[in-house]
Amino acid sequence: MCGIAGIYHLETPKPVDPARVEAMCDAMVHRGPDGHGVWTAPGVGLGHRRLSIIDLAGSPQPMASSDGRAMLVFNGEIYNYRELREELRKAGAMFHTDGDSEVILAAWQRWGPECVSRLHGMFAFALYDCEARTLFLARDRLGVKPLFMAPLSDGSLAFGSELKALLAHPMLRREVDPLAVEDYLAWGYVPDSSSMLKGVMKLPAGHSLLLQHGKAMPDPRQYWDVSFTERRKGKVEDLEAELLHLMRQAVTSRMAADVPLGAFLSGGVDSSSVVALMAETSSQAVRTCSIGFDVAALDETAYASQVAQRYGTDHQVRQVSPDDFGMIDALAGMFDEPFADASALPTWRVCQLARESVTVALSGDGADEALAGYRRHLFQYGEDRIRALVPQAVRAPVFGTLGAIYPKADWAPRPLRAKTTLLSLAGDSAEGYARAIGFTPPELRDSLYSPEFLRLRGDYRAEAPLLDLMRRAPARSGLDRAQYADLKAWLPGDILTKVDRTSMAVSLEAREPLLDHRLIEFAASLPESMRVRSGQGKWLMKRTMQRFLPDDILYRPKQGFVTPIAQWFRGPLAQVARDVCSSAQLARTGWFDSRRLTGLVDAHLAGTSDNSRLLWQLLMLEKAFTKLGIA
Repeated sequence: MCGIAGIYHLETPKPVDPARVEAMCDAMVHRGPDGHGVWTAPGVGLGHRRLSIIDLAGSPQPMASSDGRAMLVFNGEIYNYRELREELRKAGAMFHTDGDSEVILAAWQRWGPECVSRLHGMFAFALYDCEARTLFLARDRLGVKPLFMAPLSDGSLAFGSELKALLAHPMLRREVDPLAVEDYLAWGYVPDSSSMLKGVMKLPAGHSLLLQHGKAMPDPRQYWDVSFTERRKGKVEDLEAELLHLMRQAVTSRMAADVPLGAFLSGGVDSSSVVALMAETSSQAVRTCSIGFDVAALDETAYASQVAQRYGTDHQVRQVSPDDFGMIDALAGMFDEPFADASALPTWRVCQLARESVTVALSGDGADEALAGYRRHLFQYGEDRIRALVPQAVRAPVFGTLGAIYPKADWAPRPLRAKTTLLSLAGDSAEGYARAIGFTPPELRDSLYSPEFLRLRGDYRAEAPLLDLMRRAPARSGLDRAQYADLKAWLPGDILTKVDRTSMAVSLEAREPLLDHRLIEFAASLPESMRVRSGQGKWLMKRTMQRFLPDDILYRPKQGFVTPIAQWFRGPLAQVARDVCSSAQLARTGWFDSRRLTGLVDAHLAGTSDNSRLLWQLLMLEKAFTKLGIA
């Protein structure tokens, strides 16, 4: 796990200052504290920060190919590198190291740009071919590893693993894109399709980009997609066996490391499944870690300890207070762009605990998206059945009117909070799901904006790209389209961004076995009844893991990391909430209605409505603007 950065001149191959590339890498020293290097040639510069995981002493980067023709900087892990090494060796390739970086170079020599489809793993890399004078950029299929890019005024393209690397380049403009603000308020993160700074781009997951001196920058090329169009047939027992094989294969391949390795263990289905399969393979006790909270309703350590005891893991538990609001500034600094998923705080805490004893930790991320494990998937499945029975011409006026007048009852028991469901049913399946996963609904966003911002935003709505993604998805049902949207937008934009930044902040490599692309492809082919059944998501996975885990682990309600931001903003952060409304940073933009913001804070403090998520969003936006140095 590492950080990469570089500069490539698209027009004339001007000299690249090594000190500039070095500065870009130094901005990400947390991603690679074990080593660094810079290589330059006419028109190109590549830089690397290394966190040593495999072949600790033998794979420094930037790395040259055996014939000296190509140069590589690489962030991530290739899990099938040993199999590829053997295949390439039989084809005549020569190897001088025991790591996976050299395998990428040999794969490029043999297959060119198509090499990326042969790599199984999480990665973002830049490979310069000195003979062809091309730069090849690639990102893994699901977007586990990030890659930011920005065309600059001198005709070059700067790129790096984090926005921090680009910010270290003096030519990067620090001008906010108002459309990205709309995206952020809608979703709680800035999606891969946009960036908070104008001119900055993110290479999409499952895409590559081939650049050549003297030619215009082309569009990225998609080399992988997941399809929900097929339906796997066969007995439940056979599908169960296939799923278990894929899970075992994914876990085992991600246990290769020359440094201490362990796992996060929350006590939920996904992390418990990963730990169970690790224990099955490991010749020694698996190292696991959990964090607990001093509020009983938020604490899951008893379930984690149950799994740890069952599999004899070397288990560490740390109790932390949910009142971690003192770390907000540090958290905002990790993400560069505003990021409003408050579970980033406890995620960072568990990464800190893991790093005390291991350098690599396996997580359970990905199963909910692949196998329909979120409650919203159950709602989507049920709502689509209603949509199939009631025509749109009836639903739109009836449910739309009811939803508009139904109170936003944040204080009420969950079954009585029907406003979102009614508004969801008023639209089609894609519109309903967009509303379900949204952070701040369009009606509320519109009320926050000033006339100036509405003018800048124009006809753009944050939901439009997601609706287009879902409607064009290779899918057969509304549930398929919802999961496709999760895998393509929510997963790289929120979940994987959160895990990458919080783990890399403490120089920890996090690996996600349940995001093995072969497992994802298999899950997408399952009939809906194998994913959702009897009010349960991840039905086939839970059935598969019954021989490994008890029912109170498999079938208890999903919880996840919780951060009590509603209480914070009515307690120790009450003044912070008031200050956000009058923030000089936000006020300077002229984009928000300060009276409306003040009213929302007053209502939250009075307890008449829960506006904590919006207040957290605005707080993170303000801090991101400050960190980015935006005037």
